[in-house]
Formats: sequence, structure tokens, C-alpha cells
Amino acid sequence: MDTLFTIDCGDVLLREFRVEDVDAIYELTSQPEVYAFLPDWRSTREQRLNWLLQYEIPANKAFLSALPNIIDQNYLKLGIILKETGEFIGFCNTGLKEELREPNREIAYAMSKHYINRGYTTQAVKGLIKFLFEQTNVERLNTIVQPCNVSSAKVIAKCNFQFIENIEIEELVFAHYTLQKEDWRKSKKY
Repeated sequence: MDTLFTIDCGDVLLREFRVEDVDAIYELTSQPEVYAFLPDWRSTREQRLNWLLQYEIPANKAFLSALPNIIDQNYLKLGIILKETGEFIGFCNTGLKEELREPNREIAYAMSKHYINRGYTTQAVKGLIKFLFEQTNVERLNTIVQPCNVSSAKVIAKCNFQFIENIEIEELVFAHYTLQKEDWRKSKKY
């Protein structure tokens, strides 16, 4: 069996998706607290399994095999795994966000309602940022957040993203934030 790509983030690990995650991802993306902000992730279990097998796992392999030159690679989708129990409690991804001006590499994430407000999401996002800035040719990261998503706004602030502008995507308003590699390197918080 292949060793799965993993990033140690403190209390949690980021680990590439595997087929055995299907039920955990399905349960997570069925939570109203998640699909309210990530409606494209809502699916049936069968759709989720198909997406894992046909798209997400192959895309992860392609992304990882392209390191460090990932400019043209779309997504890397990683589960947030609680070290203490090995449980899949969320996900933290990077991908190209077509609606944003280039360079348009985005970070997106979701956490199970059972594990919010414990710092796990911030640890995961900081871990992915560190990996992308240290191990790839990425110079700038983006994230977008609906203004009513207070929890995500707090994570973004803790990760030193800077507000750029409000943008409209599919008739919804999002706050657009960026983080430059140069600014990240100057920060002592990582």
C-alpha cells in the first residue's frame, strides 16, 4: 500500500483523502453548518464515493507528483485527522478558484460541528499554508468567506490573511483575502 501524504499540524494531521473516508466526508458535508457555506460539497453517499474514486484521489496524486511546480495543478484535498483518535473531523484543501484573478490558488476548509472552536481548523490551515509556501512554487494564497461566516473569518485572521475586496460569485457576496509568501515569511507566528 502507498504511504499517504501527511502534514503534522499539532493536534491534527492533514492527510490525503482515501476511499475509507467516504462515510466521514459524506457525514461532514451533510451537516447544515457545512453545506450552508459549501453547497457544492453536498451529495449522496454514492456521488461522494464516485467523486473520491474518479476525481479527488487521482487529482491528489497528480498534485503531489507535480511538486514543487503546482501552478497548473488544480486540487489537493486533505482530511483533518484528530491525532488523539484518528478520526476524520474536517478537511482543508487548496485549489484554483476560477472566479478570482490569477494567481488564484485558494485555501478552503470545513470542520465538523462536533469539533469547532477548539483551534483545529486554524492548526490545519496554518499547516497547509506552511507546506504550500515552503514546498511549492506558490507565491500568493487566496481565500473567500461569506461575511456571515464569523468562524471562518476568525481562522483567516489568525492565519494573517489580508482583506482585499468584496466580490460577487454566483449572486453571493464574499470577502476576498490574500496572503503573500513574503509577508508570511516575515511573520513570527508560524
